[in-house]
Amino acid sequence: MNNAPKARLFCTAVAFASLVAISPARADDSPTISIMVGGISKFIYLPAKLADQLGYFKDEKLNVELLSQPAGVDAENELLSGSVQAVASAYDHTIDLQSKGKEVRSIATFLQVPGEVEVVSKASPMKSMADAKGKTLGVTGLGSSTDFLTQYMALKYGITSKEYSTLPVGADNSFIAAIQQRRIDAGMTTEPTVSRLLQKGDASVMVDMRTVEGTQKALGGIYPFTGLYVNADWLASHKQQAAGLARAIARTMVYIHTHSPEEIADKMPKDYYGGDKALYVQALKSTMAMYTPDGKMPAGGPENVLKILSTINPAIKGKHIDLNRTYTNEFVSAAKGS
Repeated sequence: MNNAPKARLFCTAVAFASLVAISPARADDSPTISIMVGGISKFIYLPAKLADQLGYFKDEKLNVELLSQPAGVDAENELLSGSVQAVASAYDHTIDLQSKGKEVRSIATFLQVPGEVEVVSKASPMKSMADAKGKTLGVTGLGSSTDFLTQYMALKYGITSKEYSTLPVGADNSFIAAIQQRRIDAGMTTEPTVSRLLQKGDASVMVDMRTVEGTQKALGGIYPFTGLYVNADWLASHKQQAAGLARAIARTMVYIHTHSPEEIADKMPKDYYGGDKALYVQALKSTMAMYTPDGKMPAGGPENVLKILSTINPAIKGKHIDLNRTYTNEFVSAAKGS
């Protein structure tokens, strides 16, 4: 009887056991970290793709796979199902999920303001959110952050979500089609979709949250928006990987604020331009102020987000939310150059 296969198997097992024994720090590493992005070509998620394009994830010895869903709420569902290890989505979901007994934590913040714009169709009589009653308003997805913000802005004028129709229309081309086909009177979207609509004359800006000033006017304060978050359990057992992800994003935020829109555009895939690179650069110029300088959660931001969510979501209003468990600056603070 030939014992060579058994011998080889035994040696392989011993070698593997020895490798594990001498490399405990990497015992919990996965071969690939899958990150689901709530619309990968949107400017509000640009840092995730830019970090990949710049090779910053590889610098951290991470094998990252970027995936895309049309809305942040869809990306969030992928994280909760365990299909992905991280999500690039809106920070306010971490608060909403904690109210439902689910623990996720933001480890890097992309935006200090939403970067969202409420545009109104040229065919609609709407002049402001005070005219929302009886109208159809577009959001990326039901239960998405655009849905939350739309509810809040209408409620400021005493209009509840039962007094208008909400239609999930996604982003990019599907959003543009909804405007052009007059399926929505107004809707919330981001760059570069906003600039494409304005260039064609299909819509105009009604509420602009691409700047701190515009956000304070619309929401009463700063509103940290998109970032990278993970399950709390995964974070506890994969701190090395989480730290690498956060450091890569922090470096990317520094890159954004030390390079021109033209240089940033050159790093992005050409198919993100929508066939018009000049318009893409122009749109990027109008949104540079929305990015955090270092990936850190801005002071006072979480408190304002909680205040707004409590206004429109009774489930949150009636529960204690520990904001310290919704984000951490630990890893981005340790990044070089941040």
